[in-house]
Amino acid sequence: MSAQGRPHQFRLFRQRRFAPFFWTVFLGAVNDNLLKFAIVLILTYQVQVPWLPPEVVGPVLGAIFILPSVLLSATTGQWADRSDLAELIRLGKSAEVIMMLWAAWAVWRGHVPAMLVCVLLSGMHVTLFSTLKYAYLPRHLSAGELTGGNGLLEMGTFTAILLGTVCGGLLVVPWLGGRWGLMLVVLGLALAGRWVARGIPATSSLSPDLKINWNPLAESWRNLDRIHHEPVLLMCLLGISWMWFFGAVFLGLFPIVSKSVLHADEDVASLLLVLTSLGVAVGALLCEWLGHKKKRDAPDLGLVLLGALGMGVFALDLGWVVHQMSHDPGMAAVRAYSVHDFIARPLHWRGLFDQLLMSMSIGLFSVPLYAQMQYRAEDSRRARVVAANNILNAVLILISALMSWALSAAGLGVGAIFVVAALLHLLVMAVTVRWQPLLWQQTVAWVRRWRGGAPK
Repeated sequence: MSAQGRPHQFRLFRQRRFAPFFWTVFLGAVNDNLLKFAIVLILTYQVQVPWLPPEVVGPVLGAIFILPSVLLSATTGQWADRSDLAELIRLGKSAEVIMMLWAAWAVWRGHVPAMLVCVLLSGMHVTLFSTLKYAYLPRHLSAGELTGGNGLLEMGTFTAILLGTVCGGLLVVPWLGGRWGLMLVVLGLALAGRWVARGIPATSSLSPDLKINWNPLAESWRNLDRIHHEPVLLMCLLGISWMWFFGAVFLGLFPIVSKSVLHADEDVASLLLVLTSLGVAVGALLCEWLGHKKKRDAPDLGLVLLGALGMGVFALDLGWVVHQMSHDPGMAAVRAYSVHDFIARPLHWRGLFDQLLMSMSIGLFSVPLYAQMQYRAEDSRRARVVAANNILNAVLILISALMSWALSAAGLGVGAIFVVAALLHLLVMAVTVRWQPLLWQQTVAWVRRWRGGAPK
């Protein structure tokens, strides 16, 4: 296969159809995660009220943040399908500037209810853009560019989550700026995002006469019922939502691993987050190269089983490693690991290796599913399909949290919960392959392309 026939995703950064859109979404994602994490820390360590104890701040704010995805996705999907996407993006960025002005006032005054409203508004901002970004890409990228474009978008999303979380933690420290520094940064990022959004090209509506159904439950059910009759598209949506279910189990328990199993400092928990974000970003970027396809080829699902297998295998081994650590008598004698102490133990290296490769596998698993969802969704209702996916994502994340809580309440340790999640994942993978043989067929076709045996 000639180099000229292969797509190169990074060239998109030099093109107006992609670059302003990418940086607009990236800056917004950084800002949302920065604000959310900073408010969690402020309400946990600096401003406390009797009706919101520090130990429940994280779960409460997480629920507030994800609530708009459940309640408003159906409406934003309809709104996006009937609007010019570029204009809607600019409107969303203007609203973000106003939201961050409110956030700056709330942080400055230490007003707890106002800060909770900020988190809710930030969740609404995420709900809008999680629909817009996946509806926008296929309007400006060819079928052969969707895998690479989604890989860049996935890389940007997880990099933004990492950057926003780290910066949110740093900015609340008084000697690094404190609340004044936080106020200036969130406002600066919002203004920068609005300025960059000016360059996004017009993206006219394909359903300008669509009548919006303001009943979110009825509209969500109607979308899901219609998708139910398109098995491959339904499989893509369920696969993406399963990825968030699987990932939420591990991300939700990493702080407990760091504190209770490793007896480690906060910087070890940050190391686990860095590895996860780095792994997903690398896996996402590899999808276009590993796909081994020509520029005009439509996206396929050839990498999905490879990613799914990696998720299950490395999650199983990670669960075993964490179980071994939790039953190591020497661990109980450790007062607090630093990062240096942590990486000095060979067993820890094995766990870090598992986590990195599991995260890379998540990237390989999810990007082809996103590209296939966009490719198969009807143009005139693509945003509504994406909105249905967002609702499923939110529901599966909540179910994941309930499962982890129930298993923990039943007496299972963190390592055992990881193993349960891995085994459940492998079972779901086997059932899905039996339900949709297309997955296996496209995996075989992918192997043949790499062996040079695919027909020209």
